[in-house]
Amino acid sequence: MVDLLEVATEPSRRRLLQLLAHGERTVTELSGEFAVSRSAISQHLLLLEGAGLVAARKEGRNRHYRLDRAGMNRLRGLFDAFWTSELDQLVADAQDTRPRHAQGES
Repeated sequence: MVDLLEVATEPSRRRLLQLLAHGERTVTELSGEFAVSRSAISQHLLLLEGAGLVAARKEGRNRHYRLDRAGMNRLRGLFDAFWTSELDQLVADAQDTRPRHAQGES
């Protein structure tokens, strides 16, 4: 099973998602935004597509990529759940480390 958070948080793939948030782009257009090869960008896009975060269509020799709304909604749900539990844990940890007099105990 693919870990959506792991796939989406790799810096190059995260940047690809940011670029695709502005609309559909070809591999050539996307690769122009990176210092790595077009082939490397294609590999990142294939991982994103396999994870269900982007969709592609072929037009002639070009592949056009766009965000997949359902996949991005799943990712958003994972981030929301992650941050809710992380923030809850931070609050609990902060309360555990407060001096006793600050916790209302004498």
